[in-house]
Amino acid sequence: MRMAETGGVKSQDTPFEGGPMDGRVLPVLLGITGHPPKTYRIPVPAADGGPPTVLVYRRVPGEHRGRSGLTRGWKYLYDPAGRAGGRRWPWSRPAPDATPEGKPEDTDG
Repeated sequence: MRMAETGGVKSQDTPFEGGPMDGRVLPVLLGITGHPPKTYRIPVPAADGGPPTVLVYRRVPGEHRGRSGLTRGWKYLYDPAGRAGGRRWPWSRPAPDATPEGKPEDTDG
């Protein structure tokens, strides 16, 4: 895998497996950690002018190197379900119901 730097922005040639992008290698911008994003979304325009279809690929470790078992780089695998991934913050979960099961709230005091 080749890394390129242009004007302070680094990219890495990353292979895509499965789906319509199978076998292609695209330069993917790297984040501040030096890794490509966990999810790569590719909007594909609809032929009839409708809303675009979004192809979703998930980052996985690349090929293994010899005996050491270390992986070399990253690759993207097609996610046909296109799950809405992303970060789940603890404060974004719905709050549990404060009323115990089977007991109505007593508001009369």
